[in-house]
Order: sequence, then C-alpha cells, then structure tokens
Amino acid sequence: MKKIILTLAVASFVWSCKTTPSSTKKDEVNVSIDLVNVTDDKVMVSIDAPTFTSETTTFFIPKTVPGTYSEDDYGRFIEDFKALDASGNGLKVTKIDVNSYKIDEAKKLAKVTYLVNDSFDTEGGGGFGKSDDVFSPAGTNIKAGENFMLNTHGFVGYFEGKTETPYTLTITHPENLLGVSAMIDLDKSNSTDIFQSSKYATLVEMPLMYSKPDITTFMVDDMEIIISVYSPTGKYTAKDITPNMEAMMTAQKKFLGAFNATKKYAILLYLSNLDEKDAKGFGALEHPTSTTVVMPEKMELEQLKEQLKDIVSHEFFHIVTPLTVHSNEIQYFDFNNPQMSEHLWMYEGVTEYFANLFQVNQGLIDETEFYERMSDKIQQSKRLNDKMSFTKMSKNVLKEPYKDQYINVYQKGALIAMCIDILIRENSNGQKGILNLMQDLSKEFGTKKAFKDEELFATITKFTYPAVGEFLNKYVAGETPIPYDEYFAKMGVTPAEIEVEGNPFLKGGQIPYITIDQSTKEIMIIPSIELNEFMTNLGLKGGDKILAVNGTNYNLDNIYDLVIGSMGWKDGDAITMKIKRDGNEQDIKGTIKMPKEKREGYQSTDNSKKTVREAWLKG
Repeated sequence: MKKIILTLAVASFVWSCKTTPSSTKKDEVNVSIDLVNVTDDKVMVSIDAPTFTSETTTFFIPKTVPGTYSEDDYGRFIEDFKALDASGNGLKVTKIDVNSYKIDEAKKLAKVTYLVNDSFDTEGGGGFGKSDDVFSPAGTNIKAGENFMLNTHGFVGYFEGKTETPYTLTITHPENLLGVSAMIDLDKSNSTDIFQSSKYATLVEMPLMYSKPDITTFMVDDMEIIISVYSPTGKYTAKDITPNMEAMMTAQKKFLGAFNATKKYAILLYLSNLDEKDAKGFGALEHPTSTTVVMPEKMELEQLKEQLKDIVSHEFFHIVTPLTVHSNEIQYFDFNNPQMSEHLWMYEGVTEYFANLFQVNQGLIDETEFYERMSDKIQQSKRLNDKMSFTKMSKNVLKEPYKDQYINVYQKGALIAMCIDILIRENSNGQKGILNLMQDLSKEFGTKKAFKDEELFATITKFTYPAVGEFLNKYVAGETPIPYDEYFAKMGVTPAEIEVEGNPFLKGGQIPYITIDQSTKEIMIIPSIELNEFMTNLGLKGGDKILAVNGTNYNLDNIYDLVIGSMGWKDGDAITMKIKRDGNEQDIKGTIKMPKEKREGYQSTDNSKKTVREAWLKG
C-alpha cells in the first residue's frame, strides 16, 4: 500500500470553460489536477461541485482508507482550502478538524480548490520511519517533472452526501511522463488524461503513477497485467522483474482457478533511494485492480525479486478477500468515521496464508521452506498478545491497546487460516480446503453483497464442518492460544529443530548486533553482545565501529542501506571493511560467512498421513 498548482492564468482559463450560472448543472463531481505547474512541491486540486439543496455542506479529505487500518489524516497535507461561487467569489469556510471543512451558502457553491503536499517528504529520516508516517504505499509523491505517485485518496476529497455521485478526473501532465493505472484514459492526447468513475469509493481505489515510460505488459489467461517501474537512478527496469512476476502471477491464477475479478491489473513499483526526503515504509497496498509497491532501490536484483514475489502475491490475493468477500463495514466504508470489521483474520490472514500456500502448491518453494515460514509466523505471533481475542482486536484496531497488535494479522492471522485449512482437509479426507471455502463464500456474497460481521462464523460452519465453527469461536473470537502442534499433527507434521540462515546485523531477524554512537553518528557493534559467525570470522569485536563496507561509507544516515544490502550477501563472497577500534582505524579483508541460527520448526514424519498432507500442500 503513492501529488499539484495551477497558475492564475491557467486557473482563469479553466474556469472560463466551465458552466455559467445560467447553465443546468449535472449531479456529478469534476476533479482537475495539474502535474505541469508544480510550485514549492505542492499542487492545486480544483473540484467542480455537484448541485446542493441544503444551506451548508461539508467537504472531507479521508482520515482512513481501506487496507491501511490506521488513522492517517490525509487532511494534514492540505492547505489554502477555498470555496467559490460561479463568479469566483469566496464563500465562508470553517475548518472543523484536520480533515473537514464546513461550507456556507452551499446552493451557490460552484467549486473548491486547495493545495496538496506529498507524504513521502514527511517520512522519518535516517532510514527509519516515524509512528505518524503514512505507510508509503498508501502515500503520495510529488517530484516535479520526474515522478508523481497518485494514491487518489491523498488528492481527492468528497462532499457530504455525494459519495455515490459520479466522478470525472482530469489530469494534465508533462508529455514525457506516462500515467499508468488500471483505469481507461478517455483522452488520447499526450498531455491530458481523463478518467470516469461511478462513485468516490471506486475512484480512490484507482491509484496512478506518472513517470518516464518504463512499462511491460503480459497476459495471464484473459487478464492483462501491466507493470510500471520508477527507479530514480535507472538501476532497475520493468523488464528486470517481469519474468519473475509473470511466472508468479501465472501460478497464482492457476492456484485460484475460478476467481477472476478483473480484466486488467496494474502493478505500480516505486523504488526509493532512501534519501532523507523519500519513502521509508516498504511493502504494498492492495486495490481491486492494482497494487502500489514501495521498495528500496539499493536491494540487489535477486533479493528484490524474492521480496516482490511475497509482497505482490499477497496484494493480488486480496481479490479474494476483502475485495470479493467482505462485511458491511467494508462495503459501505466511512472514510472519516470508520467502523472496522471483526474479521481481519480473513482479510489479511487468509490472504497472507494464500501468498505462502500457493508457492508450495505451485512448486515455487519446497515443503521444508513452507514449514519454516509457518514456524517463523508462530514465533513472531508469540511475541505479541497471544491471548487477545482476534475479532475484538480487529473491531478496535484503530485504538489502543489493539492498535499495537495489528501486525499480528500477518502472523497469527495466517496461522488461523492454516488451521482452518487443515481442519477442512482432515474432515473431507483431503478433498477440500480453505480455497474451496472462499469460493463458496464468494458465490454466497461477492463484490456487491456484503455479509454481517456477527453472521460470518455461522455461514462458514454451514459451508464446512462443526469443528471449524468450534475453532473460530474458541481460538479466534475467544482468548485461548492456538495449540499449533495439534494441528500440524493432523497432517503428519511434528516439531523439529531447524537451521536457518540469519542476518549479519540482526539476531533472529529482530535483535540488533549494532547500535549508534549518538555523539558521532557512527555504527558500533554492541560491546556486550555475543557475536555471530559473520563477525567472528572477520575478527570483529564488540565496541568496533563500522565506518565502511566494500568501499561505501556508512553511519546513522544510511544504516538502513547497510542492513538492506547485507540481506543479499552470500557465503564465500569477498568483503572489505574499514573499522575503528580503540580510536584507531584499520582495514579488514576477508570472506563472508553468513550466520546460522537454530530455531523451532516442523518436519513431516508420519507417512500414514501422506495422502492428506499432499492434498493440503499440493491439492
């Protein structure tokens, strides 16, 4: 889960082309965004208003958008808000809160204008985000003449009571920049794009990215996939990642079978250079027909491909849920007073589970790696509140103490889905699994028919078995931790100690071996920590300060580059380091020995369960 200013002359010209007071106004909303005239890293949005019969109206910028589960207050990026009548005279505006503007004399309202700042520029420095950052894939970027990440919810607001009104979006842009989205451009010129949407909620599910053309397209059955890449230094192109994306999405489509929610799907990949004013939150945000992805450009290609395989596959699987199967809270989403659904375990958990299961199902990973991934999720989930009701957490995810537990939707949420899958396989003698359940739910509900939160468990039980309903009530709605070993045992899988490759600078992927000397900004190996194989092999010691690696200088400002880069290191690769020990600089040359870590895991041992296990993983 990524922004614009009209000059006075252009604004006057645009206004002269609009309807006059004597014309009959249509009940529609027309939005204009100019990506050509950018001033002070801001753009102006101009919105022609629909007809109002009330004396006042309220204009909103979203507080929250679907798929983010956080209150981001996009109104904080808006300034100089104005409401005008047909003659260009200002109407009285009262700012109610950061996201809301009350407009008097609404019957006279002809248009509103406001400036938009982008969110990428506000993200935390030093390579690490801040708690109030907008998650980058849900954010916006304005880089005049080079890149515009337009998550439309960051630019376009809505009028009270007019969210079901049709929208027309007109974007004027530099001719050398191509706007890529899943929408159909109704203007064939090289400098203007026009898009139409049936309502506000549909429009803000349609992100666009403008940059110099770097696209590829391919077909997966009858679905067109378009990939657009922005790489600030030109390090990577769309062609570099397309073969892997095509293989992955072909496998996904084969795994999903009957699901086919769209004829066109856009992947918009923004590669951050990790400068102080650039995106720092890596990942993706799903939309019904596209996904916005933000990743660091400094990643090695093979590492980038692996990350994209997991991230993009997760977002694509969202076409199953919540984009097809969802509750009333999703169907009628309130962008400024959101009521959250109880079922994040399904929206994010089932999706994350599918993103892993399809890989073993289609031969992209082996059985051992699948178990490693699930084992890792178990360990991660146990670091959070394992006794908290998942439905209660989901319903209250925007506030504490539930907000801090949100990340568990990708860990325990996926494990919940796995256990349901195992129960269905066990009770059907391997003939059915959770994918069959999601297919049944999509037929029962679908994109235009929502379920009631309180009725979902009963509906799932109807389509599956009593054991599934008991599981949901005890372990998902209830506060009992899941005994995972019991569920793995149903498939002939038992606990085992496994060895996995670690990270040179992060123990267990979580605990750092390094810290920062705040007085000098230098990176220092923590003095008291037990060193790993990578460090002992090079003769490093606690208290050593790492000044440079392979000719690149590092400190607080680019420590994230070092950690990201190390994820692509391999055993036996040559490495050079410049360190400072006891105040003296010295050079170290050697070879990389990646650390190995012992972890709790699983392996298949019971061959009497082989048939049902194979159905689970390969069916």
